[in-house]
Order: sequence, then structure tokens, then C-alpha cells
Amino acid sequence: MRRLVLAAGAALLLAGPALAADPPSVDWSKVDWSKVPAKTITLFWPGQSSYQWLRSSEHKRGDRKVAQGAACLDCHEGEEKDIGEKLVKGDPRIEPAKLGGKPGANDLSIQVAYDAKFAYIRAQWKTQAPRPGVAYPMYRFDGKDWKSYGGPQLDADVQGGKKPAIYEDRFSIMLDDGKVPLFAEQGCWITCHNGLRDMPGEATKEQVTANALLGKELKKSDVRKYIPGTRTDDAATWSATKSKADIDQMMAKGEFLELMQWRAHRSNPVGMADDGYVLEYRNFDAGKNMFSSNMDAATKQPKFMFDAGKAGVKSLRAEDVGKADKPQVLVKGQNDVAFDPNAGWKEGDLLPQYLISRADSTGSAADNANVKGEWKDGTWTVQWARPLNLANPDDKALKDGGVYTFGFAIHDNNITTRGHLVAFPRTVGFGKKADIQAVKLN
Repeated sequence: MRRLVLAAGAALLLAGPALAADPPSVDWSKVDWSKVPAKTITLFWPGQSSYQWLRSSEHKRGDRKVAQGAACLDCHEGEEKDIGEKLVKGDPRIEPAKLGGKPGANDLSIQVAYDAKFAYIRAQWKTQAPRPGVAYPMYRFDGKDWKSYGGPQLDADVQGGKKPAIYEDRFSIMLDDGKVPLFAEQGCWITCHNGLRDMPGEATKEQVTANALLGKELKKSDVRKYIPGTRTDDAATWSATKSKADIDQMMAKGEFLELMQWRAHRSNPVGMADDGYVLEYRNFDAGKNMFSSNMDAATKQPKFMFDAGKAGVKSLRAEDVGKADKPQVLVKGQNDVAFDPNAGWKEGDLLPQYLISRADSTGSAADNANVKGEWKDGTWTVQWARPLNLANPDDKALKDGGVYTFGFAIHDNNITTRGHLVAFPRTVGFGKKADIQAVKLN
């Protein structure tokens, strides 16, 4: 297998038997995308429009309908661009951030096909930036210690000019098989709540660690996506958590949402996407992801650095971030070498926060083992092969003859958490009529 030096311009995956942990084989040549109809979906900027906001009086004329279970598309189909463009300019109700001219909407092209083994998904969208977002916040040597450098646009330090905006592009799929109330009607809004990161009333670390479920049982220090059924009150307040036994019972019944994310920095270089689910928190599936921390907790130093003989440099500088002729990703067995504390480090040297490894990914977390993304002429094209008929308890099994609700989102131009463009939910049918009809391959 040829050796590729990972750089911002080298956005196509590194994939193949030499890196694989025995993934199911995919014959991409059998998928002729020219014969698969494309559905264009408008994604838009949602601001801080949480589950609670949609049910508040500030959601004028919509709050009662939403509380009664009405579908967002019933009122807002065709209005996505107008909503996004309005919110991205700033709105004292639900958008306090300064976003530097970020577009309020973007078109996403979706195609779906399937055969006896896989569902094939092809997604395309244009990026705001003139180059692919394959960089990620790094560790910077300050002359003595290695400290975090860079962050997403919504971070306070980035908004205040203390750190540069650095983050990876992402494409996310959230889906359900009909077991989670309101997802078919209101999509990812049922997972986004006041109290989450970058949301109104963001919970403090002290509040979360004191919570019986999140802090004491799950050892979390922040609040992330969750579904309303995991809370005990009608408002689905973040702190009103059910017991661990109740959550386990919901999980056993399949009352959770699938959440899978293709990441331009942390998964694409090894031809994968991560696999997770939303229940009482945003969780990863059982097993191990393809990305792991590059910081040694004991020594407070990086574990790995670039192999200068393969990558051309041992580290980066601020001016190298995002450049096509410089490596942006540490890939195990490709361009990494064990960190040498005596390698003559200078103030301002940068190393990635994560080590990426296909071979080290395991279990249900490694189900999305055939996902490839390519950035060309300002557009990302992501091709995704999702195995059918998965039997893992933390997966939603896609099957021939099934109809599923999908929610799509993209993170573009150095942004994360709530800073994405999202779509109202759409149905996808495998042998059944739906908003998006999957084409069955011979």
C-alpha cells in the first residue's frame, strides 16, 4: 500500500488492508452514483433553539404546536435558508455569538443505495473555507509545558481573540427506527437542551459532578445531547435525570438515537467514521474509537510526534496549521514516532492532540469501517458504507424493507458543539416509500 503523508490538501482517506482491522469488504465499483437520485436538503444555522426554547412563548405561534407534537416541516418547509440567514447575523433571543460572516444555510446533496450487506450513503456540500478543515486544536510548547492551542469559533477564548479558530470539518447522521418519541417530527431538536455546552444556562462543572446520574454514576463533568425520556419532568430539565436502572431499561428497549460522525481530522485519514448514540448523554458505542489522546497523563507531555523522515517535520508552527504541504494528522504506523523530550523543542512548536489508528479501533465503535471523504474544488464528497442488520445493542439496525428517520448536520469552518448547520428530519426507505428512496443494487 502506498504511503501517504497526511496534509490539509490530502483529504482523501488512508484505507486498505494494511491499516484495516478485518473490516467487511466493500466493492465501491458496484455503486454507480450517476444512477442514484440525489436529494438536496437545505441545512441551516439553528442558533440556541433548544427543546425548551421551541416550547417557550419566544417561539411565537409555534410553541403550542410543538408541544402538541407537530412536525417542524409542517410550518417551516422552504423557510430554512431565511431562518438561518436571520439567526447567523445575531439574535438576542437565541444567537449571542459573533460568527464572522458565516453563511446561515448550505445545501447538502444526499444519495442512498443498498445491497444485501450495506447501505451506501453519498453526501456532498461546499465548504465556506477555501481549503478542507482537516486541522484540529493542538498542543503548543510554551518553553516549559505543552498546553492547548486553538479552538472552535464558539469558544470564549476564540471569541475574545486569545486563541485562533481551529477545528475539523464533520458530517453527522442521527437516525431512529421509530422508537424515540418526537424524533420523526422534530429531529435533533429533541436532543438539544438548555444546560448543554454553549447553550443557555450552561451547567457548571460543579453542578454536573454533583448530579446523581451524570456526575456520581457516569463521572461526567458537562452536559451533552440527551433525549427527553431520560428526564423526569415535562420540561426535560438537564438535572432531572432518571436512575441508571431506568436508563438501562430504555437502552434495552432500543429507545435511543443512533449518532454517527465522519470527522475530517479524527476519522477520515483512516477511512472511518465514529459510531455512537444519544440517550441520557452523547455516548460512544462499546469498544474503542479510531482516535485517542496524544497526551501522557503522567508526564504531561505528548506521547507521539511526527517522524521527520516520513512527514518532513517533527512538529508544526502556527503558520503551518491547515497548510497542504504540512502534515496535520498523526497516524499510527504512517507518520508517527515516540515523543522525544530531548528533541530540541522550541517555544511555539505544535503537535496534534490525537493519534489516529484504524488497527486499534475495536467493537461496535468500529462499525463504520468503510467511509471515505475527499475535498476537491471547494466541495467535500463523503461516501459511507454502513453494514446492514447489525445486532449490537447500541446500534439501530438498517434492514431491507425498513423506513428510518434521518437527521443530517455539517460542521464547517472551525466550529463544533451547537455550531453546526442542521436539517429538519427526513425519512429514508429501503424498499419502502419515503422522502429519500434508497436504490437497491443488483
